[in-house]
Amino acid sequence: MEDDEIRVLVASFDTKDKAARHAAWQQLRDLGDRVLAFFEEFFPFAKRHEARRDMAFHSIRYARTNNIAFRIGLAAIADRSSIVRYRGCCILAYSLSRDAVPALEGLLGHSDKKTAEDARAVIDAIQNRNHHYFIDRKHSGQMFWEVRKGDVA
Repeated sequence: MEDDEIRVLVASFDTKDKAARHAAWQQLRDLGDRVLAFFEEFFPFAKRHEARRDMAFHSIRYARTNNIAFRIGLAAIADRSSIVRYRGCCILAYSLSRDAVPALEGLLGHSDKKTAEDARAVIDAIQNRNHHYFIDRKHSGQMFWEVRKGDVA
């Protein structure tokens, strides 16, 4: 797929129409992490939080292998939308990168209590080197977050 075609599909995420976003993703998904550069390029221009949320969501699986996904996570945690901030936290939690901690510490006093709690959970996951703790916030060992096959094992 040509770069211009990818840009058009990524831009088509900027809609309330879930079916349109899904159809675009079906055409993009086989690109793997190649799509991340286009997500990063479009992210700051997306008007709809649904577009930013979906781009962040589709970036999670690459958080450990591609710095662009990590940068999308950092951009997402600064978003005005709570769900986009949550997806950004997901990216950073899965990355387990200590480089995320300073930005996350800046969210601990966020006016949205859920965002502050999510940031705290990401920091905990990173410090314990266990992405499952983002979901299993009490460290029960009973909750798992399988992003990629084998994450649970």
